[in-house]
Amino acid sequence: MSGSPSSAGVSTALLTDRYELTMVAAALADGTAKRHCVFEVFARRLPEGRRYGVVAGTGRLLESIERFRFGEQELRTLADVVDRETLDWLADYRFSGDVDGYPEGELYFPGSPILTVSGAFADTVVLETLALSVLNYDSAVASAASRMVTAAAGRPIIEMGSRRTHEAAAVAAARATYLAGFAATSNLEAERRHGIPTAGTAAHAFVLLHDDELGAFKSQVATLGADTTLLVDTYDIRRGIELAIEAAGPGLGAVRIDSGDLGELARQARDQLDALGAKNTRIVLSGDLDEYAIASLRAEPVDSYGVGTSVVTGSGAPTAGLVYKLVEVDDKPVAKRSAAKESRGGRKSTLRRYKPTGTAIEEVVHPVASPPKMGPHDRVVPIPLMRGGEQVAGLSTLEESREHLRAALVSVPWEGLKLSRGEPAIATVFEDGNR
Repeated sequence: MSGSPSSAGVSTALLTDRYELTMVAAALADGTAKRHCVFEVFARRLPEGRRYGVVAGTGRLLESIERFRFGEQELRTLADVVDRETLDWLADYRFSGDVDGYPEGELYFPGSPILTVSGAFADTVVLETLALSVLNYDSAVASAASRMVTAAAGRPIIEMGSRRTHEAAAVAAARATYLAGFAATSNLEAERRHGIPTAGTAAHAFVLLHDDELGAFKSQVATLGADTTLLVDTYDIRRGIELAIEAAGPGLGAVRIDSGDLGELARQARDQLDALGAKNTRIVLSGDLDEYAIASLRAEPVDSYGVGTSVVTGSGAPTAGLVYKLVEVDDKPVAKRSAAKESRGGRKSTLRRYKPTGTAIEEVVHPVASPPKMGPHDRVVPIPLMRGGEQVAGLSTLEESREHLRAALVSVPWEGLKLSRGEPAIATVFEDGNR
């Protein structure tokens, strides 16, 4: 048992639950490990109050699957978990199956098969925890961020939630929010790893460091230039704005307000800035904002927003509620029948129907072998993602996925973009293939 080296980067093999490997051990022992299986990832329902979900994390997941290899260190960790036969199998493990799924940046609805993983049972079952860990978090964040982007109505949003979540989740959240349409992130690792634009200037601590507010502002302007953003609510906001313009002149880039009655303060700030001749100085608001707060500020003179805690925690829905279920064994449908957690057997695909105007009207989930008749404006949603354990060439970049989501949201019926509670934006129809 030499242990296969991991592919480029750190192994992801232990980002899993123990029971995934004990199932493999039992299947190897009883001879079922090689049975051909199909697993599907889907949500039985959307989080409370949501009209749609956003598929995010697919790119991260595919890279993680390629790095799901058991090297010497991983095998030593598992020496007391599984038997020698299983350790030998893990030493040579490399996912060699196929993955299909919704493109990253696609919308999904209850029952949408957003990811399909096929191959031998042992090869595919071990990916359950990894797939759900990535997709549940990233999709939850992207879904929340998408609602915020819609509420902002074209005003830029900066993601600034790194201090409110795990350090690794912070990078994933920055990627998911950018996919959803945020303009930038405060997280530098997200820029290094994913090329996401970063933004940020100074916190209240910088103002408090100096003997007076004017000195802090002058120092920041001297270093970052007059186009910087000055945080004006450390003491008195009106006085802070006055000193900000004294320090930078009427060409100051922006002022940021991080507390208080943000709508009223934005109006007062705009009037004061205009009176001081700083008519082009922007107003940035932050401080416990979510999609509802942003929507309430739509009529105010706000130029951009900073959002932290709410978006990195999914704005009340920290998981997308996705599950990874076995639906087919040796080409025969299988399904869980418990009343509370029922699933539909057999490998499935999806056809999304559209009006001639481009408005989506229906999500048709059907057996792969029995596709419904396509209309002239309909579209098959899933695409090939991996073949033989290798990523398919030509998959979308993060920028392309960002544009895909923008276009997908344009297709949603207007009532499906409301923040109020209601039914999913479009209905999911399940066809059994006998029609």
